[in-house]
Amino acid sequence: MSDTLSDVLRAVRLRGAVFFAVDATAPWVTETPAAPEVAPLIIPGADHLIDYHVVTSGSCWGGIVGEPAVRLEAGDIIVFPQGSAHVMSSAPGMRGVPDVSVYRRSDEQRPMIVRPNGGGKERAEVICGFLGCDARPFNPLIATLPRVIHVRGQADGDGVLGQLVKLAVSETAARRSGGETVLARLSELLFVEIIRRHLSTLPPEHKGWLAGLRDEQVGRALGKLHDRPEHPWSLEELARQSGLSRSALAERFASFVGVPPMQYLAQWRMQLAATLLASTAMGLAELAGRVGYGSEAALSRAFKRWVGVAPALWRQGKRGEAADDGAAAAADA
Repeated sequence: MSDTLSDVLRAVRLRGAVFFAVDATAPWVTETPAAPEVAPLIIPGADHLIDYHVVTSGSCWGGIVGEPAVRLEAGDIIVFPQGSAHVMSSAPGMRGVPDVSVYRRSDEQRPMIVRPNGGGKERAEVICGFLGCDARPFNPLIATLPRVIHVRGQADGDGVLGQLVKLAVSETAARRSGGETVLARLSELLFVEIIRRHLSTLPPEHKGWLAGLRDEQVGRALGKLHDRPEHPWSLEELARQSGLSRSALAERFASFVGVPPMQYLAQWRMQLAATLLASTAMGLAELAGRVGYGSEAALSRAFKRWVGVAPALWRQGKRGEAADDGAAAAADA
């Protein structure tokens, strides 16, 4: 059976970038604008941007603009899954002036070193990274994540997350050839490990797509749908393979995931189709068979109903976005 979380991360094209290494002395503050303002500059072609910060030494504060900040110690990671405007600072309650121009691509090797110097003795070092992904037509993971995830560093630093942080610090300091690519892949691994940690801390009564993965019957049903999305599933067959009655599965699945199983399958097929349209030259007839539709016409009808445009127009639009983003990146370089 497929790994459902990995399945989704592949389909929504998760990709990482590490932009800044902050070496600051108090008092200092940086403010990041909401994701839609900077996503095209940081990860061209991404529908959605996730921001994260790893405190590698010292301490600081981080939080969404207008909301209470949390204290961050060395080894801590703070993630803003919804791409909310946020502040990192030497003390709570500080505000900065967002500067979109600093995100424009340049010839400077990344991560770019930023040294806010407040003249004080208290020092903090922070690695600031971003993850891009598709939000449309269907991203069940992003919808289920909170606006802020705070992961505390482990005292010994020998866990998986601690080792990834150590490697990120090493690559940032060394600034070797290929380091930007290594850091991008590390940011993806960090995010996956953070999601695992977040899932393990959810209370038993928590609902949502992630919690559904943890539930025995709902997780089994999700796994079946992701393992064979092209299969002509019926609620009866899915219920039988999940160990529940039809009515029990329908109720339990919807209580966790938010939609009935067959609706979830239709939405997931649309995401798979959208991914193939954007990333391959596969013909619509072959693509239709890959995602569970018997013909090009059937896929086109379903895609237009769920996504709002025909598959050919979606593909054309994605290629146009890629061309525009490439031109913008070349202009900024």
